[in-house]
Amino acid sequence: MKTLRQAKVGETLKVVKLHGEGAVKRRIMDMGITRGVELNIRKVAPLGDPVEITVRGYELSIRKADAEMIEVE
Repeated sequence: MKTLRQAKVGETLKVVKLHGEGAVKRRIMDMGITRGVELNIRKVAPLGDPVEITVRGYELSIRKADAEMIEVE
């Protein structure tokens, strides 16, 4: 499986699993990123941090460290 950090611009992906524990995982879920939801990679900053995605109809920027915790297919 690959993580959200490895995804390319323009890809539409489905969340398979969230890694991490406690407050970090809770924060990711509070942003609307839960198992089964579809994400669209909109932009990646020149140095790779942050990654801009569309999830549940709104744009969201997440850090590389958080993107590494999101397993997609």
